[in-house]
Amino acid sequence: MNALAPAPLPVEPPAGCPFEPPAGLDALRAEQPVSRISLPDGGRAWLVTRYADARAVLGDQRFSSDTTRPGYPLSGMTGGAPVSGAARGFIRMDPPEHTRLRRMVTREFMVKKVEALRPTLQRFTDELVDAMERTAPADRPVDLVEALALPLPSLAISLLLGVPYEDHELFQRLTGKLLSREVPDEERATARGELVAYLSALVKSKEAERGDDILSRLLTDQYDEGGLSHEEVVSFAALLLIAGHETTANMIGLSALSLMLDRETADRLREDPSLIRGAVEELLRFHSIIRNGPRRAATEDVEVGGQLIRAGEGVVVAVPAANRDGETFADPDRLDVCRPNAQHHVAFGYGIHQCLGQALARAELQVVIGTLLRRLPGLRPAVPLEEVPFRTDMAIYGCHELPVTW
Repeated sequence: MNALAPAPLPVEPPAGCPFEPPAGLDALRAEQPVSRISLPDGGRAWLVTRYADARAVLGDQRFSSDTTRPGYPLSGMTGGAPVSGAARGFIRMDPPEHTRLRRMVTREFMVKKVEALRPTLQRFTDELVDAMERTAPADRPVDLVEALALPLPSLAISLLLGVPYEDHELFQRLTGKLLSREVPDEERATARGELVAYLSALVKSKEAERGDDILSRLLTDQYDEGGLSHEEVVSFAALLLIAGHETTANMIGLSALSLMLDRETADRLREDPSLIRGAVEELLRFHSIIRNGPRRAATEDVEVGGQLIRAGEGVVVAVPAANRDGETFADPDRLDVCRPNAQHHVAFGYGIHQCLGQALARAELQVVIGTLLRRLPGLRPAVPLEEVPFRTDMAIYGCHELPVTW
């Protein structure tokens, strides 16, 4: 890679290899693990591709998550100009603001609380599979994304937040625009405004009448006591709503497709369901659906992997490359559901910004995979792999559609 003309961030997998990391990342990790990339707005950033370096950046608070910091590589990565104030959400903040806000919802996503939700997740999943079996026409495949992968996490996060599930088409449509790399900035800004207006009205209705949900508890515990403004509660709602369904939905689709194409592994998990928890960790490592981040800005000069990154320079962590690093994961391009260290992946990030909802995502994936293996043992793609429309146009990788039959 020419230092005078850095290439754009790789985002598309090699032709014919949709499960592989974006083309070029493996070579960069081997030859130039900390390299320069160009951004769509003409700016530049550093790209980190090794596992050890990824953890070094994500675990070092000298690399800021604040989108308003000089050098933060936001423009063109998820689109639009930096969002300021409360609208950023706490994942785009540094301590102490990040610490204060994250602590307000940490208990809502603790493992014990998520485990108590598991019977509900199982019920949702069974009802969705019932509907698939009941409505599947004999001569036409079912889209697993529309029928199961997207509804399950949407149902779960709607229940937790107190968002009416009947509005799911609205927030899924708006989220799709916010996460697209191809939607113009003006259209993305309009979508953001629509989502904020919808959630603002929802929060106002909860200010008048509380329920048993996260937003109501934030209002009672924080808003009423002066700890949060209305805008900050809306920001919580937007962050948790988007993160709570998009990522898991795409992992469900990719995981199901992987197991449909690997019958030996699927049979092994079906015969021994105790392996499913480890299989989920391996699927998270193997697929690494976050294709353009996490992102940071250096607040002082820091050396990473032998390369000096100066204060005010942006950094992009290539999670798919880090999770396929052979120095950490033996035979990294093979899906091995018995891999002993699969849980060390950085699919949920690392450090203080590690994904808040990871326990919920794990539970949803475990429930869905177990249910599909048990109830639909003949599940298979209804089209050749090359006809599956993958989300190479989105910030979160997955399948736009996944036609299946059984």
